[in-house]
Order: sequence, then C-alpha cells, then structure tokens
Amino acid sequence: MEPGRAGLAWAAALLLAALGAQAAAGDFDPYRVLGVGRGSGQADIKKAYKRLAREWHPDKNKDPGAEDRFIQISKAYEILSNEEKRANFDRYGDAGESQGYSQHQHRQFHRFHEGFYFDESFFHFPFNSERRDTSDEKYLLHFSHYINEIVPDSFKKPYLIKITSDWCFSCIHIEPVWKEVAQELEALGAGIGVVHAGYERRLAHHLGAHSTPSLLGLINGKITFFHSAVVWENLRQFVENLLPGNLVEKITDKNYIRFLSNWKKENKPHVLLFDHMPVVPLLYKLTAFAYRDYLSFGYVYVGLQGTEELSSQYNINVYTPTMMIFKEHIDKPADVVQAREMKKQLIDDFLSQNKFLMVARLTSQRLFQELCPVKKSHRQRKHCVVLLTGEGEKFAEAYEAFLTFAVANTKDTLKFVHIYNDRQPEFADAFLMDEEKYRGKSAVVILERRNNAGKVAYKTLEEAWQGSKEDSFILLDLLDQLRTDPNLLSSETVLADLDDELAPMFLIRWLYSTLDYLSDCWDSLFHSNWREMMPLLSLLFSALFILFGTVIVQAFSDSSDPRDSPPSEKEETAAKTEKNDASFSKESNSRIPKKGFVEVTELTDINYNSNLVRLRPGHMNVVLILSNSTKTALLQKFALEVYTFTGSSSLHFSFLSLDKHREWLEYLLEFAQDAAPIPNQYDKHFLERDYTGYVLALNGHKKYFCLFKPHRSGDEGGSPEDYNSSLHAEARGKSSCSPGSRSIKTKLHKLSFWMERLLEGSLQRFYIPSWPALD
Repeated sequence: MEPGRAGLAWAAALLLAALGAQAAAGDFDPYRVLGVGRGSGQADIKKAYKRLAREWHPDKNKDPGAEDRFIQISKAYEILSNEEKRANFDRYGDAGESQGYSQHQHRQFHRFHEGFYFDESFFHFPFNSERRDTSDEKYLLHFSHYINEIVPDSFKKPYLIKITSDWCFSCIHIEPVWKEVAQELEALGAGIGVVHAGYERRLAHHLGAHSTPSLLGLINGKITFFHSAVVWENLRQFVENLLPGNLVEKITDKNYIRFLSNWKKENKPHVLLFDHMPVVPLLYKLTAFAYRDYLSFGYVYVGLQGTEELSSQYNINVYTPTMMIFKEHIDKPADVVQAREMKKQLIDDFLSQNKFLMVARLTSQRLFQELCPVKKSHRQRKHCVVLLTGEGEKFAEAYEAFLTFAVANTKDTLKFVHIYNDRQPEFADAFLMDEEKYRGKSAVVILERRNNAGKVAYKTLEEAWQGSKEDSFILLDLLDQLRTDPNLLSSETVLADLDDELAPMFLIRWLYSTLDYLSDCWDSLFHSNWREMMPLLSLLFSALFILFGTVIVQAFSDSSDPRDSPPSEKEETAAKTEKNDASFSKESNSRIPKKGFVEVTELTDINYNSNLVRLRPGHMNVVLILSNSTKTALLQKFALEVYTFTGSSSLHFSFLSLDKHREWLEYLLEFAQDAAPIPNQYDKHFLERDYTGYVLALNGHKKYFCLFKPHRSGDEGGSPEDYNSSLHAEARGKSSCSPGSRSIKTKLHKLSFWMERLLEGSLQRFYIPSWPALD
C-alpha cells in the first residue's frame, strides 16, 4: 500500500502545483485592472486608461502603492490597445510579448503536457529566463533581422550561431563554454547569434536545425553545421575552417618581391604583418576576410629562417608585431603601425585609411562609385582627376608623372585615378570624342558625378598629357580655379556603367557554384541530415519520372499520327501567308520604346486643374512653351535635357501651345520682372513675338513659378541669320531642317543646369495672386 500512497501523494502535489500556477497566471487581468469588459472598444479602453492614469499617477497620488498601481494600469493599456496582444491574451491568457526579446520574453510558467503549468522554483532549476545568464540576449536573432542584416553581413565576417530552447539540459551544459567562446570571437571580429527555437521556429527551420542545442557557422550566406564536441578548441577551429584557405599568403625572402609587385595586376595595396607566431593569428585571418575586396594580405613569421633579408630591409622589430601597407612603390611602405597587442579597432582604423592605391585603376563600376561619390551638396563636392591612358612602356612616363603629381596633391575632396582606354572604350570616348590630338596619347579629365544615373560634369585638359612640368602647372592651376569656381566644369555627359575587368568568366563562376553545391550535398549526406536532402531527392525523382514518362509515351505513340506527315503544299503556302500577315500587323501596331523616353503631356483646359491648380503640395509642373512649327524639334531637345530628372516623383512635364494660349502666357509673364517685353495689343509686331523655348516651373499649391529664358543662337556661337530664319519659318507655319531648325534646338541649351538649380531651390520665384483660367 505504501507505493500506492506515494503515487497518490505525488499526483496531489502535481495537482496543487498546477492549480497554484493557474492562480498565479490569473493574477494579472488587464480587463480587471482597467475596469472594462472583454467586449469594450478602443475608445472605452482609452477613456478608462486616461481616467485611472490621472488618478494613480505617482506625482499626484501619494499612496504608497500608487507607483505599482500605475505600472499595472500602463501595462494593461499596452496589452489592450494592441490588437495582436489583446487577441493573444483572450486566446491563451498571455499577451505574447516574447517576440520583442526583452527580459520579460519568457514567462514564469511554461506549458507542460497540454494543460498543466509548473512553477520552476518548485524544481529549483535555472529554466527561468530571469534566473539564467542573460548574456545571450544581445545576440538573439529573429527571422527578418537574420535575412536583412545577418546574411548580407556574413560576406564580411563569419557568424557562429547557437540554436537553443527552454527545458534543454544540454543547452545549460554547454553555456559556460559558449559564453567564453562568444566573448573571445566577438572581440576578434566574428559575429555571434542565438536563435530561441521555441519563439523563432520559422528561423530555426530555415537554418535546418531540428534539435537543440545546435551550433552552426554562416559565411557568404552558406550554412555549415558543427558536429564535434563542444569545447573551446573545437569551436575556435570550426570558425577558422569556415574562412577560405587562400586569404593570407606566407611570405619569405624568396617570394616577397613577387607578392608586393602584384599591386598592378590586382589593383590593390598589399599588407604585410610581421609577427613571431608560427601560425597566422585568427584575428589577422578575420581581418583579411573583411577587407579581401580591397587589400591583399601576407604574413611573415620573423622567427623562421629565410626572412632575415626581409626583416632587415624594412627595419622590423622582431619583438613587436608590425603591420605595413605597400602601394605603388614596393621599396618603401606607404604606412606602418606597431603595437605589442594588435587590437581589432586599431587594425580597422589603419586599413580603412589605406584601402585604395594612390592612383587606383578604375576596373569596375563599384570602384568608380566609391572613389568618385555623387555630389551631395555644394559644401560636399568631391572631384576626380582621371588619367586616360594605355598599357605598355609607351605610356609609362606619363603615368609616373601623374603618380608623382597625385602623391603631392591628394586631398579628401580630390581623388586621382587612371583608366585604360582599350579596356573601357565607352568611358574614354565619352570624354575624348575621338579627337585626333588625343589619339595614341594620354589625357587628363577633371570630373564630378552629379547623380547615380551616370551624369557627370567634366573638364578635359586642352592638350594631351605628356607628364612635363608645364602639364603639371596647367593641371595645378585648373584645380586651384576649381576651388573657387565650380562652374569650371562646363561640359556634361552621361556615362555607361564600367565593365568589371577582374570578374571571372561565367563558366568559371558556374563551375565554382556547382562545386560548392556538391560539397554541401555531400556534407549533408555524410551527416545523414535527410531533411535537408529532401529537396534534392525530390528534384532527382521528379526528373527521372518525367524522363521515364516521356520515353513510355514516345514508345507507345502511334506512328501513323497525321501530325507526323508533312503538310501539303497548299497548307504550307497558307501558313506562310498567315504568318506574314501576322508579322506585318505586329510591326504596324507595336513600337519599341526608345531609350531616354520622357512622358510630356499637353496642358489644356481639360487637364488644367488637375495638372496645375490642384497639384499636390511639393509637386511642380515643368511646362515647355512651343508652337506648331517648332513642336517636334523642341520636344526632342526638351526630352534629352530633362531625362535625368524624370526619376523625381515630384516633377511633372507638360508643353503649352503658344498658338492657342498666348494671352495666358503673357498674363503670367507680367509678374516676372524683365522676363520679356509685353507688347501693346495695337502693336503691329504683336503676333510676331517669339516665346518658343521658354520653360515655366509652376507650383500650383504655393502659386509661384520660375522662368527659364531660351539662349539665342548668337550666345553659343551661332549666327543671328539662323535665328531670324527660324522666326520666319515659324511665322510661315512650316517646319525646317535648315540651320534655322538647329538654332531652335539651341534655345534649350543649359536647361539641365537650370533644372539642377530648380531642385536646389536657388532660382528666383515669381508669385501671382491666383492662376488665370486657361481658355
């Protein structure tokens, strides 16, 4: 009977514990705290909260329990004002606050055997999150954070991730080792992450973790599971094995010249670390992985025989770790740092200041964007001086002179780069225009990037760059003028993206990807992780089933099928006729849109209110004034000038017919001082006044406009006779392809500069009392 009594006593203890847990869980009821019913709306809940908050605010209520009462009121309102938390509380009796990963994320009671809850203090085990070590909280990951931040960051540093859960005895067992390893690896530059499988099941399944605890590594977006014993040495070696094996090259007296001379081929500075450790430190490997796109790394073990010449040449202190960075000149380092303990912050500061060569070669669009960033404001202008040259000894003297000039004049706002004309022909042709004086010679261009669409303002040296002292003086004088006069860069062009010269061929990239995938599959198969292998097995069986089904169908198909017989001559002729008719109809009914297309609508009395009067605040309508005879020429030029500004959603583009709405235009121009002579209606030349080429930027909400007056052909080197001929052609109502037509297009010259000033807000504004009607 004693065993039976013991069982009954144990069952009673469990029942009491469950009832106590349920009673404790029901102590906090947000509805009871605020005094509202479960069917109350948000308005009633908010009203009750404000009333109770005023009553129990600690500054007004001096009751000793006022502060606790106020905290309960605030917490109750936080739950009931959030529909998701309120629904969770109504359904489970819990607000579901664990998604925020705060200290309150683990409740005191955990679900056990469907309906029973136990107080963890009953067992005196450290399962309660408030009693356990909270060092993991700063490493907690959720799904969106992992996808949007951790995966992209894994291309700069490897991550060691732990998957844990509650009621996991093994998780508690490995915590001391995990804590020590996490602190050490984080100080070296590795990333640390923790996933709670109970609250982030989606992320745990995405990572392929089906048991806890699980440890895995993440690098370059690739996941690798840890399968060894959880000890300090194994975890450290696991993270080190995640890194590529060719990050750091061992350097001796025999290969240091070859290593440093590769700067020209790789287009990177080269870094040498001198240390007395026989193996490359993990800190240095992690640093090499983070900066592998910018720098090449070598390691010199100063205690090894065969490094004496190298150490003596650069005067190395063998007792202190030394880091040197070499750029274009391998006989002398460009920068040096020494420290008894190389810390990550010290190395990062040192390398971030020396990521590029003194005159780096533009080998990709990404490098061009980093060295020559887009102008952000007038005070943050950054200019690039580009040497357009060629390869070989013929151009060596010009390059060396340009390098010497760059070393003496490099500043934060001025970068020097060079480019090979034969490798980037589109880039070179955009500046040199195939002029004979630059053919077979080097040239220098000063440029400033205006936007990410490829638009640049530039100035090309009038003569080819020979590297003489006279060329250096001319370039230095231009740079001095550029400090005070930004308009010196008077020419503009749009550049295409640079080709990536150092990118491997497609076949090689495909081969590497295939090898990586096969390696992953083999690793998964070796460790019997069948859940990860299911997609691959499903794909293989589906392919085999389709192939087998196709063979069976072809084997039993009727060979006398009329589809196998050749078509008759009449049917073939009819099919060809039908095909020709269809292709003709397709060509006549569809047009391939041209590059640089800009949507420009006509401003009429129908859309006048929507496109101007009732235009949304912050939006402007840029209106081109034209006539019937100049419509085609002006619209083409207008589209080219404003194309780079079409990315702004606050700008709209229209045109206004001068033949229909001359009176509306002249009424607006009365508010612009000296915009144009306003004629008397009895003037005999009234109808011959030419407003074509005017551009108005209309702000319908604030009732003002900015005015662009066209440049006459005489201002740009054209003849006045050409301009007069265009006026006569307009008066006759005929279009012209003569020089007069060309002078019409020059009216919109420098409109893009005016558009830039419009976006900067530096144009003069002409305000009007109200918008006139457009009849």
